[in-house]
Amino acid sequence: MLHRFLTTRARTLALVAPLSDEDCQVQSMPDASPAKWHLAHTTWFFETFVLEAHERGFRPFEPAFRVLFNSYYNTVGDKHPRPQRGLVTRPGLATVRAYRAQVDERMARLLDGPRTPALDHMVELGLQHEQQHQELLLTDLLHLLSCNPLGPVYDADAPLPAGSGGAEGWATFDGGIVEIGHGGPGFCFDNEQPRHRTLLEPHALARRLVDEGDWRAFIDDGGYRDPRWWLSAGWDWVQQQHIEAPLHWRQDGDGAWQVFTLRGLRPLQAASPVLHISCYEADAYARWRAATDATCAGARLPTEAEWESAAARSGSGLAQCTGAAWQWTASPYVAYPGFKPWAGAAGEYNGKFMINQQVLRGGSLATPASHTRPSYRNFFPADARWQFTGLRLARDLG
Repeated sequence: MLHRFLTTRARTLALVAPLSDEDCQVQSMPDASPAKWHLAHTTWFFETFVLEAHERGFRPFEPAFRVLFNSYYNTVGDKHPRPQRGLVTRPGLATVRAYRAQVDERMARLLDGPRTPALDHMVELGLQHEQQHQELLLTDLLHLLSCNPLGPVYDADAPLPAGSGGAEGWATFDGGIVEIGHGGPGFCFDNEQPRHRTLLEPHALARRLVDEGDWRAFIDDGGYRDPRWWLSAGWDWVQQQHIEAPLHWRQDGDGAWQVFTLRGLRPLQAASPVLHISCYEADAYARWRAATDATCAGARLPTEAEWESAAARSGSGLAQCTGAAWQWTASPYVAYPGFKPWAGAAGEYNGKFMINQQVLRGGSLATPASHTRPSYRNFFPADARWQFTGLRLARDLG
């Protein structure tokens, strides 16, 4: 566990290594956070939930940080408003790095000594939490850099989305009673349990994700201008926000589409999975494809049970289950039958967000590989699209 702790913490520092102090300070929108805040908050987690409970003679690095770098844990106390994180110019980045280094040293001493199951559980949760913030750091940074007219490159070798390997067509499934939810050994979040049975009707899932070429056809056919394809709330969103393409898509002077990525601006690539779409867009695309492509008749978003049941099978024929995009589902984010949140402050991690959110499955190019599993339930509001979000089509059979 000590090795995993040090490796995970070093990975976060490596992600911010290409950034300037100025890069680490700015908050580009209320939903995003500065890189400096991510560095501090993940440190706050270990100080607050691990060291405070298990370190002999505990003393905080700086008492004011308890409020300043709290995210949403109401049981811990007050917190600084999320939309104002970018205004916190002090402490400076050097102080945050010193905070991180001191907590890491104290954690290393703690983990090198006798451990209890309670300690191990909170350290494991802290490591999973940090991996989540590693992904958030990249998505927040991409949004920040996209606001810069110079189109700066974060990293010329930044990860690319997993390809489909040429997969085409549909994988079919008979349906019936299946079990979903995490089972067996290994870590899972509380919202992945309990494992339970659910009934699936016969259905099919697309073997690959919808790609940029598919999406360009949707745009060219007036998809963003035709209310037939949109849910009412989605059409209102398109009109109010003047949405014409996925986030980070731009047209050059000749009208050719370009996409802003962590590697900078690049031409649209037809075979690359479309990213940064909202659930509204994903649903509208599915309706459009169902009406305009005979091979996709009845196309829709998959349910999370359909997705998990297929992804958990070996030989399912599905490409890009992980490593490309978080995939929108038609399932609202609600509790599984018999769900029980964790005790204490950790119980605020997932359960209190079970309203007005949609479930996404899989794992994106920014998700650490060890952080993905078929039962993982990601969730965001239907209009969110600054994450690496994409789409796999589904349809009924029979």
